Amino acid sequence: MADITLKQADIIIDATLARGTESKLRPLSAAVLDNGGNVKAFKKQDGGSIMRFEMAFGKAYASLSLGRASRLILERAQERPIFMDYLIKASNGKIFPEGGGVLIRSAEGEVIGAIGVTGDTQDRDEDCALVGIKAAGLKSDEP
Repeated sequence: MADITLKQADIIIDATLARGTESKLRPLSAAVLDNGGNVKAFKKQDGGSIMRFEMAFGKAYASLSLGRASRLILERAQERPIFMDYLIKASNGKIFPEGGGVLIRSAEGEVIGAIGVTGDTQDRDEDCALVGIKAAGLKSDEP
């Protein structure tokens, strides 16, 4: 099973944060996890509020845990709140069902990690994550 490298994680995060700056978004934070849910890299832009690590981590962890973008997990939480409540508790609160978490796939399509971005709206967070993944020459499940 392939895993994301530190170099790839750094490229993803730097491009993600650059996109946020270029788009004049609120300060972003981004966490990249390997395919085992371990933190590979994290950065928080100046001016970001507290608990940004926990939110970014939770979005990426949610994506890895359920094998889909965290915005889809948010939809699942709204449709099946008891199910999601169980998953959140079973993960010891690690899952954060909010948009901004995206799976990272190798060029061959294998899941090698996930990114979680937080700081602006969930749609903007996700857009920045997708830009970061593409900058590293990797794939996501999104077009």
